[in-house]
Amino acid sequence: MRLLQHEKELEEPFEKGQIGSSAMAYKRNPMRSERINSLSRHVITLSMDPSITAATQWLERTLDDSANKRICVPESFLAVDAILILYANISQNIVVYENVIKTNMMQELSFMATEEILMNAVLKGGDRQELHEKIRVYSMEAGKQVKEFGKPNDLVDRIANDSTFGLTKEEIIKALNPNNLCGRAPKQVEDFIEERVNPVIDKYSNLIKDLNVEVNV
Repeated sequence: MRLLQHEKELEEPFEKGQIGSSAMAYKRNPMRSERINSLSRHVITLSMDPSITAATQWLERTLDDSANKRICVPESFLAVDAILILYANISQNIVVYENVIKTNMMQELSFMATEEILMNAVLKGGDRQELHEKIRVYSMEAGKQVKEFGKPNDLVDRIANDSTFGLTKEEIIKALNPNNLCGRAPKQVEDFIEERVNPVIDKYSNLIKDLNVEVNV
């Protein structure tokens, strides 16, 4: 979430009047996710308490056992409860910027889809080894334009202008359809929700049916 908010693809819920950054007024920092990370680290470190106690106490129900438990056990539950409240707030109100996602994806898609382009060119009679080497060279050149000069990714144009591939620019762009390049990912997500997520939701439906999460910023 924090990485994708940096890329402006996703965004945590942002309340009216909320301050995104104490130094830079234009920013919208992922404050809730940052709190989750912070509290999660605290919970992880608390898990060391009983381990150290078990390794060093005399196993005689001395106060070095009970005093430790009275701190680390309730703190663990309270911290995890706070994490879940924050998580629910984020997941219920997350903002998705689909156009930014599409722009970022299309900027890189031609690199990721070079195998698809290669196979289409081979089907038209091209030599796989020769075309593979050309794609490698063109990819390096296109990447240099992007990284060193800040120019758009022109890999499609480079391939389309090489008659060896036998592909028009329109044919290459058609091959870059993201829906044809994601494999079984959509079905895997559906299966995971159906087989793993929904049974848990059904099991605890009585506990979450009135869930109404509010977080003060």
